This record gives sequence, structure tokens and C-alpha cells, in this order.
Amino acid sequence: MPVLRLPSVAAALAAGRPLRIVALGSSSTEGVGASSRGATYPAQLEADLRAALPGQEIEVINKGVSGQDASEMLQRLESDALSLHPTLLIWQVGVNGALRRNSPLRFREMITAGVDQARAAGVDVLLMDSQRGAWARAAPERAAFDQVLADLADLPGVALFPRGALMDAWTARGAPPEAMLIPDGLHHNDRGYACLSAAVAEAMIDGVPRAHAATLATSSR
Repeated sequence: MPVLRLPSVAAALAAGRPLRIVALGSSSTEGVGASSRGATYPAQLEADLRAALPGQEIEVINKGVSGQDASEMLQRLESDALSLHPTLLIWQVGVNGALRRNSPLRFREMITAGVDQARAAGVDVLLMDSQRGAWARAAPERAAFDQVLADLADLPGVALFPRGALMDAWTARGAPPEAMLIPDGLHHNDRGYACLSAAVAEAMIDGVPRAHAATLATSSR
């Protein structure tokens, strides 16, 4: 998995400031398929980061709404995310647009607008692409939507968490998509959400510069 270079996150951790993360997305963020609210990936991400960074104030706010695509998330970006003044926005997006065969070009325009809005507010952006599973056969444009996110991750203060590549790695180690998804072939089960959150937390922490990491280690003693 990639090391996530998130400058605002690194600066907040180095200064000991509270780390607020808003998870914006659709059903994978809301937690469809999870056995409880605490089993969703945002809830588990908060727990994973707190365990890894003892003494650091960390909050992950779940703003997932099932069924939404990029246009609906863009409309609530300010009210549901930026108005909360997060350090980091994790934006899981693209699956529903691909399933509905929306225009990848229009998708690029919307995500670019949202990323620009977040960056202007001084918020790091972590884009999360689509999962693997049987659903992808009904979404021939899936790769084009994922490519939009990969392209935007080249911007300063923007990174990509490749959920698809993560699931490919799980498969290579003997855990195919069916082991990480509920029977609908689209939404994660508790195991899938737990593994996803652990991978995101690890990639975030690995992205903190060594000088900052040393400060964190010292302050947590």
C-alpha cells in the first residue's frame, strides 16, 4: 500500500493539535454490511489511529450516505465536511457513478471542483477508489472512474488510497472479495471494513515524516 503524504495531517500531529477527519462517501462509508455502527470503517479508523498514536486527540466523523454519487456529495461538501474544519477529508466516491453509467468526464469535473474547494480551505484530501467484487461486471466504466481519482492524487495535498489494489492484495494472500464482502458482492462485511481501516491507518502513519514521528513517540511516553 502507498505511503500517504498528507501535509496538513503531518503538521497537526507534529504540533500536537487535534486531528479531525471527515469521511465523506456513500454506502461503503455509511457502513452498509457492518454489524454495528462501531464496525464501520470510519469508526474503526478512529480506534486504530488512537491506538497507534496514544495521547493524540483524534476524531473521525462519518458522513456517508447510502446511494449517493459525486453530484450529491459535492452539494453537501461544505455543510457536511468543510464546515466542520477537518484536517483531512477522506472522500470515497465513484462506485455509484460507475454503476449508473454516468459520464467519467462529468465525474472528473465534479471531483476536481470538490478537491479544489477542500484544498482552498487548507484541508488534505484522501480519495478512495472502488472495491473489487461481482458488481464490477455491471460497471464497465469502473476503471475510468478510478483513473480520475488517481490523476487528481498528483495534486499537492491530495492522495489516493487504492482500495481496489488493496483487495487485489488480499486475494493474492488467499482472501478473495467474497471473504471481505456481504452476499450482495458490493458492500464490505465486518472483516472487510476492519482490514480496510487498518490499512488506511497504517498508510497515514507511515506518511508522517520521521521527525514528526519521533515527536509523537516522545510525547506518548
